Amino acid sequence: MSRSSRSRLSLSIVLAVVTLVSLVPMLVWDAAPGLFPAGAHGVLAAVPLTLIAVAYLVYQGMRGAGTDFAKAVLSALAFVLWALNQLLPDHPWATLFNDLAVAAFVLDVVLVIVGWPPAAQPEATHAGRRTLEAAAVGVEKAR
Repeated sequence: MSRSSRSRLSLSIVLAVVTLVSLVPMLVWDAAPGLFPAGAHGVLAAVPLTLIAVAYLVYQGMRGAGTDFAKAVLSALAFVLWALNQLLPDHPWATLFNDLAVAAFVLDVVLVIVGWPPAAQPEATHAGRRTLEAAAVGVEKAR
C-alpha cells in the first residue's frame, strides 16, 4: 500500500471514529433535550450524517474503483440530503431533500440487490473457476 493510500485510509478511519463520537451528543439530546439549546437536534443529527458521507467518499476514493466510487457518491449524496433535511426542517425544500435522500438510499440498495457494480474477483478465483470448468468438461467427456 502506498504512502498516499495509507494516508487516505488513516483519514477515513479518523473520520469514521469522529463520526461515531459525534453520535454521543445526539443520543444525549434524546435522553435530556433540556441540556441543549433550542433547535440543537438538527445540527446534532446533521453532523454525523455529513461526516460519514465524507468518510465514505475518502475511503472509496482510496480504493480507486470508478463504478464503486460512483456508487459511493450516490450513498454520500443520500446522507448529505438527509443531513440537510435534519438541519433545515422548515426550509421550503425540506420535503424535497428528504424525498431525494429516500430515493438515493432505495436506489443504492436496489443496486446492491441486482449486483451493480459487479464485485471484482481476484485472478485466483478466475483460475479456480477455470479449473472447475475444465474438470466438469472432463467429467462430461468421460460419460
